[in-house]
Amino acid sequence: MAMMKYGAALVGAIRGCMERDTAVNLVAGSIGGPGGASIMQGIVKDFADRIVDPPISEGALAGICTGAAMSGLRPILPFGTASFMQRGWDQIIHEAGICHYMSNGKVRTPVVFHALHGLRGGGAPQHSLSPQAMFWNNPGLEIVMPSTPADVSGLFRAAVESDNPTVFLDHAKLMGTEGEVPDGGPAIPLGVADIKRAGDDVTIVAISLQVLRALEAAETLAGEGISAEVVDLRTLVPLDRAAIFASLDKTGRLVIVDEGPPHCSVAAEIAAIVAEDGFDKLRAPIARVTRLQAPAAASPTLEDALGPTPERIADAARGILEYKPAG
Repeated sequence: MAMMKYGAALVGAIRGCMERDTAVNLVAGSIGGPGGASIMQGIVKDFADRIVDPPISEGALAGICTGAAMSGLRPILPFGTASFMQRGWDQIIHEAGICHYMSNGKVRTPVVFHALHGLRGGGAPQHSLSPQAMFWNNPGLEIVMPSTPADVSGLFRAAVESDNPTVFLDHAKLMGTEGEVPDGGPAIPLGVADIKRAGDDVTIVAISLQVLRALEAAETLAGEGISAEVVDLRTLVPLDRAAIFASLDKTGRLVIVDEGPPHCSVAAEIAAIVAEDGFDKLRAPIARVTRLQAPAAASPTLEDALGPTPERIADAARGILEYKPAG
């Protein structure tokens, strides 16, 4: 084990994938966000023959990488900010996402579309998108959203090794966080959630940065005698439904945390899944903690009021613990 920053673990995973498989190639870009070019310098130097750095044209690049994947390569395409992925939407959704289906299983597109999502601090509406629900609404794409350096290392390797197109979303505010990373960067299977904290009173399901916020909330609740279990989904497609239901078997109460807006969101979908297939497990209504349904503010102060916080998560947990059925 080694202590690493999230961004370094991501770059280490890219390096490992390129060392193991000569079919892996990279479109150089701001994979680490602002200043990310500096942590990529070693890779750019060591694998110059498998790296291209074309002018910015997200739609064209998404098309080129999708075609390269169809031809047998395993491209990695960083979009930088997730909002810019909309420029490549047609290629991601209508080409990479449905190629396997439209070819009757004869063609695969092992491409990784990477971006930084979320309220990053003064990013305003054009740089603060969390589009995971938009992608989840379109079949054919794997969706990965880690929360720790160890998870980004293992899940990125699994995404590159997958034969399916993968949308890989890292939160901009995770890049500087630190944690232990296993030596060798073993792959973590997609579709396996992780219990980041065990508990008995309430289940908090979260993804990406909101896992850390949920852990903060769980620590606060523990001081009040409330035992919260934090389930890190890690991937939306495939989704580990069994982990959600296993936790609800213990707690009977559910808080879902996601940085996307509430309408047609990840939180809404998970709530629907539980309501349809696990209603008998619930002792209280489901609570959702999401970004407010409003454009992201350019002001960091206003932005702080927009997204989920440990305080909002803890309040949601307290609310459903205090719930008493009528009558």
